[in-house]
Amino acid sequence: MTLHLYFARKFLMTFLMISLAFLSLIILIDFLEQIRRFSDMDLSMGAILGLVGLSAPSRYYQILPLIMVLSSITLFLGLARSSELVVARAAGRSAFRSTLPPLVVSFVIGVLAVAILNPVVAVTEKQYENRIASMNGREVSALSVSSTGFWLRQGNETSQTVIHAERANLDGSQLFDVTFHRFDLEGRAIERTFAESANLSDGHWALTSAKTWPLDRVTNPERNAVSQDNLQIPTDLTRDHISDSFGTPASIPIWQLPQFIDRLEAAGFSAKRHIVWMHMEIALPLFLAGIVLIGAAFTVHHTRVQQTSVMVLFAILTGFALYFIRNFGQILGENGQINPMLAAWAPSLAAFGLALSLLLHTEDG
Repeated sequence: MTLHLYFARKFLMTFLMISLAFLSLIILIDFLEQIRRFSDMDLSMGAILGLVGLSAPSRYYQILPLIMVLSSITLFLGLARSSELVVARAAGRSAFRSTLPPLVVSFVIGVLAVAILNPVVAVTEKQYENRIASMNGREVSALSVSSTGFWLRQGNETSQTVIHAERANLDGSQLFDVTFHRFDLEGRAIERTFAESANLSDGHWALTSAKTWPLDRVTNPERNAVSQDNLQIPTDLTRDHISDSFGTPASIPIWQLPQFIDRLEAAGFSAKRHIVWMHMEIALPLFLAGIVLIGAAFTVHHTRVQQTSVMVLFAILTGFALYFIRNFGQILGENGQINPMLAAWAPSLAAFGLALSLLLHTEDG
């Protein structure tokens, strides 16, 4: 037990030191990038540092597998060169048993990353995108999905319109049981229009079976209501604008994803992207554990300088290959080419299985 705790503590310290080094590098590079990006704006140092602070968690989270494989390689190379693994093996402890403490620590780090760091990244990434959009004079978002249905917002120089629909098609270009609430620039209601359906065309919504109630008069709105079989309402929204307004699944905390997926599907949208992302996040601890085993499998038995250099290179390349396969599986799952569960879990299971087979193949203790 004492040796297990020793190896676990040593791996944790290695991971923290490498994380600190990479995080410092991320902050420095992002700081220089933000200065270059907004060089034509009169931004204060505090504003730039705020942008860096909002973007740093997301960038760190993306390279977490790389940090894991480097931590594993650094740990086992150090143990091999200091002969600590030799002593452990002489005491009857196999190399595979020596990898168990780092394996457990990496799995726990993965669980904490998904449970704590993921929501932090989601919040900071969304705030970062909103701040950048505000600086560039762009509208932050035009869409939201709630338990009451599907909401859109559009506007022009004279009014703002809030659109509510019970259902929509996959890309949001066709709305059903839709209501248009139009307000003036001071927030006063002007009119309300209900339609059985609304189709997004070039520059307008095409409504069918529409009824409009004027709300800016003192008279009875129902008495002045107008019914029309077909009606066009101008809009500057496009299909791409609506799709982009969802943002990325990474901008939604893992704890809110199941509810958000239910709302998307209830509103008629495809939730494949979000389903794949949710399962990939759940599988992240297993993937990180497999990455640690990859580093151990290539470095735990080799101490010669030339051999070590080759094994370290193989370990890093294998880690990058698995990371690429994981991202490629995500793309296939989002496009519906393969099952979302398979896309999310297969790379993690493959990483763990490959590393375990390599380690057991070279194990002779």
